[in-house]
Amino acid sequence: MNRASDSRGCDDHPRRARRYDAAGTRSALLGAAALRFARYGYDGCSVRDIAKDAGVDAALVYRYFGSKEALFDAVSTSTGMFEPLRHLPLDEVSAWICDVVSTGPTEEEAPHPLLTKLRSSSREETVGQLRKEITEVFSEGFARRLEGEDAELRAELLAAWLMGITLLRLAIRTPALAATPDDTLLRFLRAGIDPLLDAGCPGGGSEGG
Repeated sequence: MNRASDSRGCDDHPRRARRYDAAGTRSALLGAAALRFARYGYDGCSVRDIAKDAGVDAALVYRYFGSKEALFDAVSTSTGMFEPLRHLPLDEVSAWICDVVSTGPTEEEAPHPLLTKLRSSSREETVGQLRKEITEVFSEGFARRLEGEDAELRAELLAAWLMGITLLRLAIRTPALAATPDDTLLRFLRAGIDPLLDAGCPGGGSEGG
């Protein structure tokens, strides 16, 4: 009876299940969950909502992810986009960051993982998880690649610079950042980033060169 009632009154969003293979089902659930969690937060959406958006049965969420919490963790990691920082030459970091903030997906295409976490801040572990991810990638991993003093601080400042710019330009779309040409953006990015990479010298390493 529930199935019949669900199929009526939803003309713009039919309940007929879509046919996916296992990989397609998992991908559809991840995409639907990313949008739902980013827009409404962890507590503002249900497994049923996510499954409905993906066009599959809610039971498949548990089959592929085990729980709503595990699905949230799968879509809200903030560090995947920063993976190149593990191996990218330091003199290419500024240009790479400019490329990320210029060609990255919009909020509609792929919600910013930082927003996903912040909108779910009622979960006590959310902030701790975000801190752990940033620490692993920047405070520990990237900091080891930097010479000079205050390497951890400089790495975290780079994280703040990168996450803040992507958030404002791609998700919030503040007018100046959204409209700035890439070459102009790169010039200002270098002015802020290069001193953090160059042994922590405030002057960008101009002394003693």
